[in-house]
Amino acid sequence: MEDQNPWKTLSSDLKYNNNWISVTEHQVINPSGGEGIYGEVHFKNLAIGILPLDEENHTWLVGQYRYPLKAYSWEIPEGGGPFNEEALESAKRELLEETGMTATNWREIQRLHLSNSVSDELSIIYLATGLIEGIAMPEETEQLVVKKLHFDEAYQMVIDGIITDSVSVAAILKVKLLMIENQL
Repeated sequence: MEDQNPWKTLSSDLKYNNNWISVTEHQVINPSGGEGIYGEVHFKNLAIGILPLDEENHTWLVGQYRYPLKAYSWEIPEGGGPFNEEALESAKRELLEETGMTATNWREIQRLHLSNSVSDELSIIYLATGLIEGIAMPEETEQLVVKKLHFDEAYQMVIDGIITDSVSVAAILKVKLLMIENQL
């Protein structure tokens, strides 16, 4: 019963399409038998997140203005990973672009669906350790501020509601749990 689809699609109409997303409007019969519409946003890349952590439990956050929110946001380094590229390779590229760092150790710590009521976006989050600092190379569309801080401060920013980005919140809470369980 759990994997039976109670929705019936009558028709689908692509309403918008660009290099990053497409939006489709579906005419449906919903689980209670009523007719309606369902909008679906398809993402053309993976959402990749990286929590860098050094031997003294410092991490790095990236600050930037997020256009859809009309607000400034502190986040872990993150970006898009093409489906035809290994997710880990995308993570390595994003960490280098946004912070200038490379890492010798990588561990996938979380997969999550972002806003699964309207989109199919999948996020893969990595913990990066064995860090080597270098020079950041952000994309031309990014105006970033990179901040080094103790992991406990980043955790407190989540608890205080300062960090609200879902990938960042999930990564920081997962790493905190791994620390509590002595798995890091």
